[in-house]
Amino acid sequence: MISEAIIKINANAKFVIRGMDVNTCEIEWMEGTSEISKDAIKAKIAETEYQRKRLAEYPSMADQLDDIYNNGIDEWKKTIKVVKDKYPKE
Repeated sequence: MISEAIIKINANAKFVIRGMDVNTCEIEWMEGTSEISKDAIKAKIAETEYQRKRLAEYPSMADQLDDIYNNGIDEWKKTIKVVKDKYPKE
């Protein structure tokens, strides 16, 4: 998650992370990459956490398409809304 957040902040960042916890890890910035604060990294992780949770609970694309075909768009929207409401975009 740390590396994903860094890449979302700076797609060209070059770095090495030692450790798994954003609070205690060491990040070595390489090839002239400007340092990104841990607070900024933590904020980006929190910002995208809802997306990970939603993705894990959404039905597969095949199931969603089947739902649309058999039950229509409005019923599909109801199915998706349950997950969106459970994990709101903050």
